[in-house]
Amino acid sequence: MASAESNTAVQTGPVRSRGYCITVDDGRESFFALSIERVDSEDAWLMSDTAVALENVR
Repeated sequence: MASAESNTAVQTGPVRSRGYCITVDDGRESFFALSIERVDSEDAWLMSDTAVALENVR
């Protein structure tokens, strides 16, 4: 795994986000996940398995 580097001078491409409801254990358990990806790069993405609505965060 490579460490993250920040370069604010680099222009980034467009991003897309997707939400998922993932079900496991033959449907007994499910959870939500959120993915944020740069459209023009296979290496620039973020996936979270703890997606909570912002209005529920305090």
